[in-house]
Amino acid sequence: MNRHSRGFGLIELMIALVLSLVVVLGVVQIFIAAKNTYVSQNAAAVMQEDARFALSKMVQEIRMVGMFGCLGSITDASTAGDFNASQMTPIRWDNTNRKLILVTTDVGAGGSKPDWTVVSDCRNTATAYTGVRAPATGQLTFAVRRLVYNFSNNQLSMGVGAGDPPLSVLVDNVRTFSVTFGVAASATDVAASAYTSNPTDPAMIRSVRLTLTLFDPKNNVREQTFNVVAALRNRLL
Repeated sequence: MNRHSRGFGLIELMIALVLSLVVVLGVVQIFIAAKNTYVSQNAAAVMQEDARFALSKMVQEIRMVGMFGCLGSITDASTAGDFNASQMTPIRWDNTNRKLILVTTDVGAGGSKPDWTVVSDCRNTATAYTGVRAPATGQLTFAVRRLVYNFSNNQLSMGVGAGDPPLSVLVDNVRTFSVTFGVAASATDVAASAYTSNPTDPAMIRSVRLTLTLFDPKNNVREQTFNVVAALRNRLL
């Protein structure tokens, strides 16, 4: 037989098939690894964005806790006479029911209807009224709301208003949520000396530490824990 007309032998064909299979498996493996990396990075980015959204909102509200105007003494003219009690305990962590309760000045102009409005001339008088109250000439108003952050059923939710307000979900897939307070050793100290989840005197609180752990329901990425500390900047606590 003419050597120029010979075809491939069985051994040569098998070697070619094996080499082709190795190349294909290598390409598939690279593709799978790249896809898994993309999925895990995307899941991690979603968790980070959820944590950033929830914690930044809470920090913004916490920083305004107890800021009820420009005077330290406020007359309670609310309908139910409940402003003074809220003023005395403007921040509280209910560890049993996993609720963070804040009484804070409305941040910006996009908040909901306030629970109270403090009307003051910032010189001699300051009075708290229920709901919305229009100021007189020469007066300022400070909208005050009661916020409730609740952790239940792997969800972190928020409600506005007195009692047990309706809750709206902020973040899903929450494994744990905890709150501790940085308290000062004395009323004159400006820095926190210890952290506790149950401070005996709200006036000693100087900062709040929030810890949030999120998980991916599809297990594409490991659980991530996020921590942030918010310093109280108002002058009343």
